[in-house]
Amino acid sequence: MTAMLKKRLPVGIENFEKIRRDGFYYVDKTDLIKELLENWGEVNLFTRPRRFGKTLNMSMFQCFFEIGCDKSLFDGLRIAEESTLCETYMGKFPVISISLKGIDAADYETARNLMVKVVNEEARRFQFLTESSRLTDTDKMLFGQLLQKEMDDETLFCSLRELTELLRKHYEKQVIVLIDEYDVPLAKANELGYYGEMVRLIRGIFGSALKTNHNLYFAVLTGCLRVAKESIFTGVNNFNTFTITDVDFDEYFGFTDAEVKEMLEEYQLGSSYEDVREWYDGYRFGNVDVYCPWDVICYVNKRRTDPALQPQNYWLNTSGNEVVRHFIEALGDGVTKTEMERLIGGEIVQKEIHEEMTYHDLYADMGNVWSVLFMTGYLTQRGRADGNLYNLVIPNREIRNIFTEQIMKMFQEQAEQDGETLGRFCDALEQGNAEEVERCFTGYMRKTVSIRDTFVRKATKENFYHGMLIGLLGFKEGWTVMSNREAGDGFSDIQILIDDAETGIVIEVKYAQNGDLEAECQKALTQMRALHYEDGMRNAGMQKVFKYGIACWKKTCKVVVESESLV
Repeated sequence: MTAMLKKRLPVGIENFEKIRRDGFYYVDKTDLIKELLENWGEVNLFTRPRRFGKTLNMSMFQCFFEIGCDKSLFDGLRIAEESTLCETYMGKFPVISISLKGIDAADYETARNLMVKVVNEEARRFQFLTESSRLTDTDKMLFGQLLQKEMDDETLFCSLRELTELLRKHYEKQVIVLIDEYDVPLAKANELGYYGEMVRLIRGIFGSALKTNHNLYFAVLTGCLRVAKESIFTGVNNFNTFTITDVDFDEYFGFTDAEVKEMLEEYQLGSSYEDVREWYDGYRFGNVDVYCPWDVICYVNKRRTDPALQPQNYWLNTSGNEVVRHFIEALGDGVTKTEMERLIGGEIVQKEIHEEMTYHDLYADMGNVWSVLFMTGYLTQRGRADGNLYNLVIPNREIRNIFTEQIMKMFQEQAEQDGETLGRFCDALEQGNAEEVERCFTGYMRKTVSIRDTFVRKATKENFYHGMLIGLLGFKEGWTVMSNREAGDGFSDIQILIDDAETGIVIEVKYAQNGDLEAECQKALTQMRALHYEDGMRNAGMQKVFKYGIACWKKTCKVVVESESLV
């Protein structure tokens, strides 16, 4: 009997209709429709970090509410059990749906042209309005302007409002407006110096469409940040905002633990649960702990065909991490090393969070940077201490890796500038001078962030110091530096080949969990002897090898060395 094929996973697919029609795996979030209708708001803004399902949920709204929708897309989903609600709302409204995600331009003129294209594209979906018997010739002339590539400010500002008016006249129904990733143009404009012009444009379009518009049934907007109301939502009444601190709608963006377990079981990957939880769980929205759906889908998709695959950083590659770098660069200027070490080590840092600000405010002071890290998913909360004071932590191993990678980059940049110390360190390694290696490496550790002795796994701590060493050694010309390569009967942490001197160096890094540095160094040497790490050096033609055991604990280290002739 042939085994039943598993559903494909929707990697990068954010279109609800495609997922349902083409039989992709779908985590049922349709209860969001019911809750949205029950918690009525004329204008609703959902803010969540990137890759948490905002666009897919907006696509779901359109498929559910829009006149002419395919109702079979919802067969078997929970919302279909709400027969009265479906009879009242499903397929009963004209829907305007736009995304501002693509308005990513180097200057205002290009950004404005892209905004016009967004309006043009949506208007083209309704070209039947040119034949509508319910529209006057003036109405049709106004609609024609929405199809033009050239659009003056007055037409652009009023474009969405006029489209709602024309659709209401044609259908004799109020209109639902969906605006996805509303703040992307503002983020790009702030980065590239045309923020004021973009605020004016967004304020003009949103104010016209959302403020006292009797053609509007309701509107939903999504974004990463809650931009201050006075900035672009001036005068918009009945405005509901649902952020990551609100309990409303807390389980509909991201995967819950039960949803992840069900997916893993579906693909017979239940044994990977602990790895998935460690790497991709840990976000807390309202009262619910959630996983990043992008990460889980990407990992499960690859893991199902590669049994040996380890969890990887997927979220990292979906956007830049400038806010983390800015945060790390602020060490000593509003951020203490102790705070950074506590976060990297899995501990809590208490900070006041401001959820409403303008993009111009993001880096105005470090208080705002903490807020941005929180709202964009680099930090999450473990409860509110008082008022706006939250207990903040790094949510999971993937995000911790992003922090440590940025710390390593900064560390390497600083180390490269100090060529004298770097030279002493490498010379000491080549000469078998354990005391000088220890002195130099301790100096480096005291200048950067360390891993505190908390619940973070011992292997993670060892990887941190391993990364520091690799970062230092990468600048030495004429050395071949290899990490986690096969050596003898095992895999050494670091191997170095110095061809000119016919000298090899093997380094094994240990973390002294109880502070006993000497004992860990001896474990490292014993491991290297037992697994014959020197064999790899002999095969490479080296005549001499130095075997270093390096044990680290917080900001101190111990270095021992053994030398061996290979001839």
